[in-house]
Amino acid sequence: MPIATRATIKEFLNQKRIAIVGVSRDPKDFTRAVFDEFRKRGYAVVPVNPGVKEIDGLTCYARVPDITPKVDGVLIMTTPQVTDQIVRDCAEAGVKRVWMHKGEGLGAVSQSAIEYCQQNGISVIDGQCPFMFLPQTMFLHRMHGFAKRVTGSYPA
Repeated sequence: MPIATRATIKEFLNQKRIAIVGVSRDPKDFTRAVFDEFRKRGYAVVPVNPGVKEIDGLTCYARVPDITPKVDGVLIMTTPQVTDQIVRDCAEAGVKRVWMHKGEGLGAVSQSAIEYCQQNGISVIDGQCPFMFLPQTMFLHRMHGFAKRVTGSYPA
């Protein structure tokens, strides 16, 4: 049962400096669509990917603790196996808000990472796609949110 609520989602989206972990160097990758959308909406987005030095002219950091100045929240778009280390990095960096992305497929959600966040005072959104919660989002994402409401899997 997901623990994310609309309140924790709203709190996360109210932050203005957000790291996105797992941003691809491929401009056609879904992670880049999320990255680009947050930038268009005025967020100070910080890319994190240990294999990339720069994305769209922005420094790309290897790990969350390397980011200066620090971020208000971290959106994780990796595999669950990597998520466990990322939440530990978030705790080390003093980040108190984490969103483990999940759209189609496996997503970034890891039960052990969720438990780590809960034990370390980190607010966690365990799944969901941020596109469903951004105002004036594209039709496809609004339909995804509608389908989740109908099936009862939309956050309370």
